[in-house]
Amino acid sequence: MTALRAVAGATPDQLVLGLDTFGDVTVDDAGERATHAQVLRDVVEQAVLADRLGVDAITLGEHHRDDFALTSPEIVLAAIAGCTERILLGTGVTVLSSDDPVRVYERFATLDAVSSGRAEAVLGRGSFIESFPLFGYDLDDYEALFTEKLDLFARLREEDPVTWSGRHRAPLVDQHVYPKTEQPDGVRAWIGVGGSPESVVRSVRTGIPMMLAIIGGDPSRFTPFADLYRRAQAELGRAPMPLGVHSPGHVAATDAEAREQLWPHFEANRNRIGAERGWPRTTRAEFEREADTGSLYVGSPETVAQRIAATVRTLGADRFDLKYANGTMPHRQLMESVELYAAAVMPRVRELLAAA
Repeated sequence: MTALRAVAGATPDQLVLGLDTFGDVTVDDAGERATHAQVLRDVVEQAVLADRLGVDAITLGEHHRDDFALTSPEIVLAAIAGCTERILLGTGVTVLSSDDPVRVYERFATLDAVSSGRAEAVLGRGSFIESFPLFGYDLDDYEALFTEKLDLFARLREEDPVTWSGRHRAPLVDQHVYPKTEQPDGVRAWIGVGGSPESVVRSVRTGIPMMLAIIGGDPSRFTPFADLYRRAQAELGRAPMPLGVHSPGHVAATDAEAREQLWPHFEANRNRIGAERGWPRTTRAEFEREADTGSLYVGSPETVAQRIAATVRTLGADRFDLKYANGTMPHRQLMESVELYAAAVMPRVRELLAAA
């Protein structure tokens, strides 16, 4: 089989529409908390449903804390690979800063082999810092770790012998890394970018496409970053690179139902993380603003499709991934959201873009 690949300037038929989850620990309809093991099994079931219904991609985010179950997403992706046929299998993100680039490359090259070319790594620094002390890294090196390790990962994608040295791992001298992939450009990869000019240009310099993580505010505020991304490609002589977007949301039969289902889980999740980071408690008014005009794609299939199509047009995106798992929302509701996204949102987005 041939894996889907986004290309810059994608037509509506070429647009990649994916789903994303961090393996948020859920509750059942009675409010009982699921075990981490059950959440992982549920993630596999959600991905299998997405594949069967034609979703283009599934990405699993790496975290190392009690409220998320996905600490080793590549292992879960390998389990999904054995149960699926066509869906792209990625991470969103792999925290490269606190990992070893050689081991990361080996894991994804292995996943690519067993999935017949469907693996992709979304690399990032991570918005949570638990992995740094867990694996023995100093947060004072936060920026240097990512810059250095990304440089090595980009070199490994050439799949030639690598000679390299840096501050944060042992040097390599004429070193092969295995297994070799069957891909012309090595392991497929993206760089997760939160929205700094330096990160945008870094993506272009390394030749690894940018995945914008837009988690709040009007998506159009990221237009300058999309423009910089394309301008840097021209100035640095890069062939056109695809642009991806990742944002949270939830789909239900009606707008009112979707908002009522999501709100309590959104509130609990945001307030828990906000307490750790010194944010004020969220409000229903903030939630409604994000749902109306921000980067929370919540509502009926028509509403969500209209909002996604608008973002794709505004930014010229080649890919959109909806983070469909938000806090403790029950597995049953997540499955319903996946089904509506595949059956109703995706075809409607393509229809709207074709009409435009």
